[in-house]
Amino acid sequence: MLDAALAQLVQHGYDSLSIDVVADRSGVHRTTVYRRWRDVGGLLADVLDEASVDAWRPPDTGSLEGDLVAVNHEVYAALTADPVTVALIAASFRSEQAAEALQAFWTGRYERCTDIVRRAVERGEIPAGTDARRLLVAATAPLYHELVLLRSAAEAHLPDLVARSATTAARAGAFIDR
Repeated sequence: MLDAALAQLVQHGYDSLSIDVVADRSGVHRTTVYRRWRDVGGLLADVLDEASVDAWRPPDTGSLEGDLVAVNHEVYAALTADPVTVALIAASFRSEQAAEALQAFWTGRYERCTDIVRRAVERGEIPAGTDARRLLVAATAPLYHELVLLRSAAEAHLPDLVARSATTAARAGAFIDR
């Protein structure tokens, strides 16, 4: 049923989602879906929860810039080649439950990425006390801004450029609370 909901969302958008459509797509009776989920928001929340339970770990390239470039290329690919990511982001603006689940998903990703910052501090690349979340948001947010909010044309050099900028700022201590 979660796969059916996700496929419907990607193919036809949030407005096409309903418990009845998901039941039809998954080949079950609508009461089966209603018993598990009262509404589409709950269904989407479970789709996002399922996506967050994985073994993904941040890359370890041996340098902060390399790690941020690698993460940014993953984000870039998700935003340009995987319609699921953008569809789920869009749905989060229409459903409070989906928004909460998406926030939990990103919180988990940022927590996993603290390893990137910890390793960079240990290597002496950036100052101790660097706020991992602030650095990681600075390294990835421009991708979302350009590709999702502005719907700009995908530029292959963007992940590298943004990672380099965030690395330069981190080296200068821009992400330390003073």
